[in-house]
Amino acid sequence: MKRGRKVKILATLGPASNTEEMIEKLYTAGADVFRINMSHSSHDMMRDLVQKIRNVEKKVKRPIAILADLQGPKLRVGMFKDGSVELKPGQIFTMDDNPAEGDNTRVHLPHPEILEAVQPGHRLLVDDGRLSLIAESSDGKSITCKVVSGTKISNKKGVSLPDTTLATGALTEKDHADLEAVLKEPVDWVALSFIQRPEDLAEVRKISKGRVGLLSKIEKPQAVERIDEIIELSDAVMVARGDLGVELPLEAVPGIQKQITRKARAAGKPVVVATQMLESMISAPVPTRAEVSDVATAVFEGADAVMLSAESAAGDYPVEAVTMMSQIASKVEKDPTYPGILNGQRAAPEATGSDAISAASRQIAETLDLSAILCFTSSGTTGLRAARERPAVPIIALSPVVETARRLALTWGLYCVVTRDATDLDDMVDLACRIAYDEEFAKPGDRIIISAGVPLGTPGSTNMLRIAYIGSDGLSGI
Repeated sequence: MKRGRKVKILATLGPASNTEEMIEKLYTAGADVFRINMSHSSHDMMRDLVQKIRNVEKKVKRPIAILADLQGPKLRVGMFKDGSVELKPGQIFTMDDNPAEGDNTRVHLPHPEILEAVQPGHRLLVDDGRLSLIAESSDGKSITCKVVSGTKISNKKGVSLPDTTLATGALTEKDHADLEAVLKEPVDWVALSFIQRPEDLAEVRKISKGRVGLLSKIEKPQAVERIDEIIELSDAVMVARGDLGVELPLEAVPGIQKQITRKARAAGKPVVVATQMLESMISAPVPTRAEVSDVATAVFEGADAVMLSAESAAGDYPVEAVTMMSQIASKVEKDPTYPGILNGQRAAPEATGSDAISAASRQIAETLDLSAILCFTSSGTTGLRAARERPAVPIIALSPVVETARRLALTWGLYCVVTRDATDLDDMVDLACRIAYDEEFAKPGDRIIISAGVPLGTPGSTNMLRIAYIGSDGLSGI
């Protein structure tokens, strides 16, 4: 299924979208990657969703990427007897180690590290800052707080601590268990939450052993400060604006989004822009004009993907939200200012053969008005370097490795096709021509450009370009 756009859409699954029928509808509407939020999913639920996604993949006959989002040291309050309570500014509210259901005077905080670390005067921000508390006293088992602003708190809402340093590692016990469960399933990406330093990636890499791509969620000030190192050690990054906007001044977030997007693009690493992109569509069939502009900004910046969270997971209009996001992206990419903006942000090729070949293939394809760039990629490197160039012509990523094709589904502009290995150079050209013809990217008489590594099948060795004509039978012509 050809999308007619190059930016990808990542849709979160949840109560509103956890059936195979709905997953297929979301894919048809434009979702390229599905996110399973392990903060709200049991292992059985995760396995069930993975199976349903793979069933849909078989129906549509296109590679679909799955992202499992680890909770990380995400700090959440416990449960309330009635699901939520109303509070008043100025009142006293306690967070403690009592597992009993909460009321309008207290709630369980199942994080002893917080109870031990918070000091009087420290701020506690709940539900992305919608509720602001300040600690008045703490004895290691409970924190007595005063409500500063906000009036409501409900089950399992997140807690941010901008003034408190916690002695927590990159992975919690829950994350370890979730990661082990995820690695047993055909999942393509794992998202790491609340990382603060490059070293936080090391433990996950050791456990995953290359079986999944690692996506670092940038949502802490400490991560922004070391963003270059984190991007270098990550396979992809996400600008997680929700928690980023709680931990940092809101007015700083748009600039940080642009900085991270451009740095990731320059490094050839996929970058996802996430959180509240079409927030009003949780309960309304159309977004606000500001939300449309927000999505458009991410597309103009050249982000690889834009993400829906509650809009597709728990909203009333999940299909409409995906459809709207796809329409916005498609319209932006047809805007006459889009190519100039995209080209103006292109980084110079790195001093590697792969980058030089990828830059040359883009320039040749655009200069000669070729129909498509086809890259043979076993590990995914050739596809990523081709996408880094943000060419005006379509990119078809051909791989004999289904896991590679799925993982690349997150990347800007890549139309991924699972195919057999080529036996020699002539076979490679014929195979590329046939696929470009069959997938309707080229017709007889058109020309395409092919990039690959020689010897064939050698990962990370992009070193060859070939221009080919599409013959009348769909194979290589003259």
